[in-house]
Amino acid sequence: MGESLEQREQDLTFQVIETQLKEGLFHLSNEEFAQVVIAYEPVWAIGTGKTATSAQAQEVHAFIREQIARHYDAQAALDTTLLYGGSANPSNARELFSQADVDGGLIGGASLKSRDFTDIVKSF
Repeated sequence: MGESLEQREQDLTFQVIETQLKEGLFHLSNEEFAQVVIAYEPVWAIGTGKTATSAQAQEVHAFIREQIARHYDAQAALDTTLLYGGSANPSNARELFSQADVDGGLIGGASLKSRDFTDIVKSF
């Protein structure tokens, strides 16, 4: 899930994410939802080399957890794996993945370069 650059610039990020959660996932039963892994990948960061700051990623991931807790419960929010997937690379991985609500990464282009991917893995 994620927002476009235009949506971010219009301060619609949280509204977009909330809509995506409601329409895409919140119809699932508790048992079904327990098997879900969510990736936040801002559309504006896909393949562009741009990435959210660690603070931006944390803010959106925390919002996602809050929405899960509201719809399901606090335990479901804690148990759900939340990944960041917007142009993570060796130079930003440690900071991104050290955020409280970012559980890991959905690595795209950097996974095609073994050295970059190895460096990202080492950041955990």
